[in-house]
Amino acid sequence: MKVRFTPRVSRLLAALVVSCGIFAAHAAPAWQEGTTYTAGTVVTYNGKDYQALVTHTAYVGTNWNPASTPTLWKETGTSSATPTPSPATPTPRPATPTPVVATPTPVVSTPTPAPTSCYATWSSTAVYTGGQRVTYNGVNYEARWWSQNNTPNPTDEWGVWKNLGNCGSGTPATPTPKPATPTPTPVVSTPTPVTPTVTPSPVTPTPVTPTPIPGADGLPKHALIGYWHNFTNPSGPTIRIRDVSDDWDVIMLSFGEDGGNGAVTFTLDPNGGTEAEFIADIAAKRAKGKKVVLSLGGQEGRMTLNTRENVTNFVNSLHGIINKYGLDGIDLDLESGAGVVLGTPIINNLITAMKELKAKVGPTFYLSMAPEHPYVQGGYVAYSGIWGAYLPIIDGLRDDLNMIHVQYYNNGGLYSPYANGALNEGTVDALVGGSLMLIEGFKTVGGTGWEFKGLRPDQVAFGVPSGSRSANTGFVTSATVSSALNCLTKLQNCGTVKPKQAYPTYRGVMTWSINWDRTDGFNFSKPTKAALNALP
Repeated sequence: MKVRFTPRVSRLLAALVVSCGIFAAHAAPAWQEGTTYTAGTVVTYNGKDYQALVTHTAYVGTNWNPASTPTLWKETGTSSATPTPSPATPTPRPATPTPVVATPTPVVSTPTPAPTSCYATWSSTAVYTGGQRVTYNGVNYEARWWSQNNTPNPTDEWGVWKNLGNCGSGTPATPTPKPATPTPTPVVSTPTPVTPTVTPSPVTPTPVTPTPIPGADGLPKHALIGYWHNFTNPSGPTIRIRDVSDDWDVIMLSFGEDGGNGAVTFTLDPNGGTEAEFIADIAAKRAKGKKVVLSLGGQEGRMTLNTRENVTNFVNSLHGIINKYGLDGIDLDLESGAGVVLGTPIINNLITAMKELKAKVGPTFYLSMAPEHPYVQGGYVAYSGIWGAYLPIIDGLRDDLNMIHVQYYNNGGLYSPYANGALNEGTVDALVGGSLMLIEGFKTVGGTGWEFKGLRPDQVAFGVPSGSRSANTGFVTSATVSSALNCLTKLQNCGTVKPKQAYPTYRGVMTWSINWDRTDGFNFSKPTKAALNALP
């Protein structure tokens, strides 16, 4: 399915923007550009304390801030701001007279509106990560995910930038009643012990995002995912969806095509049945609990997502295809042909488009990704061009992502934090190491760059060829697949790469392809499904 290529490794120096105008009380001084710091100096930056590891000067324009330069700074914890005192438990006093306390009259204090801070001006050349704030055309924004050269837009509800309001403006706070200090009026009577009643201050609970239960999307806890050809190739002509084995839990229709100006089209191969039969076949599979989704991309995949008009056409056309055929969602298998390169508009436009599409389809919308490993774990080698180009897409859609199954084939060895050299394709170590990088996260550029935060184990699967004829390299045996799954879920049958802990909710296995597997006598799907069913 894929074309093997030799990458040119290069490095991307991410320019992180430092926010300004944040007023808070800290024990340590705030980090400042242009200052010389000696080893051991403690500063505060973005709400955290950092200690200088070496003596250096933070030259203006280099943006060597503590959060982005782990070779210069070590994080030591949350910044020690002035603590908010907790109410002390009052000590009862023996009542000589029984005090009669007058009901206090609330005194309302009207605070003076505090101006909203202004931040560093947005730059088209800088790289921003989630949570960073900027000011653009008098409006403050906060980045939702990694981005570069994506202009803030105050009316874009689904884009990179969250509108925080006008820079320098102040909104009056809601007055908080302040209880007056009561003046007790002593009345002499028979002494009676008084048990003080403490009225606790109301505490606003912190909202907790529930962790999805594995299998809550209607799929088995451990799933088998495969690609269905909408074309004839050496595996044979297209087969009917009804003839796909029920061992497959997710069926990826390969592929949607570029219709121009952002639109996506899907033309059914005649061997797949009539349109009515195709729709009925999909409905029958879904009735059995299977997911049927449209995959975008593949080896020759092209998509046009450069403008706002492209995004609108992209979303509307996909929504139409999903409704027409009764599909569950979309799989992103875009590769070099689609121009997925760091710093290009397609990165953020794809994130925005998927969020808008999910809003139109509803909460049952299914989203998966199947990039080649240079686009993901390749960011550990370098973070530029295609290397790591899918990382900001994954990061921006992590809350919407059902599953990612990276392709560990057709691209040579995998470099990881778990070995000095490359982990060879087709091995337990490569499948385990690649999966761990997605679950545990990693820093780009050999551990010195931007940090990709890990995903939930139930969002991660691995992708391998179904047989020796379905890919150029990366062929795996059934024993390799079974050992990798047991290593990840039970810490059994591992190679040299062993997880620190077991991940029993690890999701499953993807393959190219359903058609090849059928041609080869189900030599992949049957043993793999059995291995998945045997997992905890």
